[in-house]
Amino acid sequence: MRILLLLVWVNLLAAAPAVRADAGWTGYVRVIELIPTTRHYYEIRLAAKRNQSGCRNDEWFYLNYGVPGSDKMFDLFVDSLKNSLRLRVYVTGVCNLKGYSEISAVAASAN
Repeated sequence: MRILLLLVWVNLLAAAPAVRADAGWTGYVRVIELIPTTRHYYEIRLAAKRNQSGCRNDEWFYLNYGVPGSDKMFDLFVDSLKNSLRLRVYVTGVCNLKGYSEISAVAASAN
């Protein structure tokens, strides 16, 4: 029994860095794709090389419909597609099962 508990503990320690994620702003990038889904979130693909969330997928993000201001952020994503604005997003450090990073804020730049 002790050996089993030791093996479980070692496996949890080994997996911990992969689960850990950080919050923060990405750099300014272009929006490549915006997908309103029948699930509870929008899917957004950005031309990001890397984001600090630590999630599996660096280019894909999601925004829950129920987050206050999500409609305003969606409008900003649409505007960025129409007008070639560059955006940065704030990642929360939460990853969904697809490995997409959750976002909670969006900022735009014309440069």
